[in-house]
Amino acid sequence: MPSFESTEFTYWLLQALCAAFLAILFLQSGLDKVIDWKGNLGWLTGHFAKSPLRGMVPLMLAVITVLEIAAGALSGAGLVALVATGSATLAFWGALLSAVSLVALFFGQRMAKEYAGAGALVPYFLLALAAVFITRLR
Repeated sequence: MPSFESTEFTYWLLQALCAAFLAILFLQSGLDKVIDWKGNLGWLTGHFAKSPLRGMVPLMLAVITVLEIAAGALSGAGLVALVATGSATLAFWGALLSAVSLVALFFGQRMAKEYAGAGALVPYFLLALAAVFITRLR
């Protein structure tokens, strides 16, 4: 960890906070899908019933579950690496996978014509993009 008085500390702190936020967000969301697979599948089947994606719901749920758990795990590992070694490499990959996951979620919401739900993803996406940028600074 850089010295508290240094500019590097500010970058490090932003990197760590972004990694922590994305780890919590995606691990909770991904693990919820694993724990309540049937409930999520049932809800999403209804959610996509009138969309062109209606026949792909189980596949989409599996893909987004893997993406979310991977994004959360990489972000969590990135936080640990930042604290232990100061390296932001894993946090970068976690942020990048988080952004990809959010694009997939946004696509699904738009296809389901759930425009308010799609709009609610925008702040998370902006944070993920900021995290991608911040974790590359040095």
